[in-house]
Amino acid sequence: MLSNKVLVVDDSPTDLKRLTTIISDAGCTVVCAGSGREALEKAKTERPDVIFLDIIMPDMDGFEACRSLTGDSQTKNIPVIFVTSKNQKADRVWAKMQGGQALVAKPYEAEEILDQLQAI
Repeated sequence: MLSNKVLVVDDSPTDLKRLTTIISDAGCTVVCAGSGREALEKAKTERPDVIFLDIIMPDMDGFEACRSLTGDSQTKNIPVIFVTSKNQKADRVWAKMQGGQALVAKPYEAEEILDQLQAI
């Protein structure tokens, strides 16, 4: 598995904990952020190998955060995987257009997250 450090971004403490457990049990170091703005800061300071990013968050949604990440020379090469309840075809297309590598729909199985880690 190439991903050693993973940034998990979600405003829901429950979702953060679940993703953190799945990813840390796979042997990765997990860094958490509770908002899009915090994700931008942590992506620059922590230099994660991949980012799991919620879409629906207050202040700055995941789409805006992804555009900022992919538009910044320091973070543009970090793959972004959206983990969200938004699962329509239009959401998937829009996620790709914002720079996302993939979209995992909530509720998800642990294997879906692990598959994404191995695909990076």
